[in-house]
Amino acid sequence: MKKNIGSTDKMIRIVAGVILILILLFVQSGFRWVGLLGIVLLGTAFLGTCPLYLPFGINTKEHK
Repeated sequence: MKKNIGSTDKMIRIVAGVILILILLFVQSGFRWVGLLGIVLLGTAFLGTCPLYLPFGINTKEHK
């Protein structure tokens, strides 16, 4: 897949992903399942590709 995530987008995804995973680990309520989204955010950050960006033509990667 073509890379479509820039460095700022990647950092935001990593920080948000870690926060959501911490929610998954430490919150003991029905809201806990939201923490699973952290896995998706970390995965897309490290792969550099967001499948949801593709149909909309979004690309936050810097062009050089």
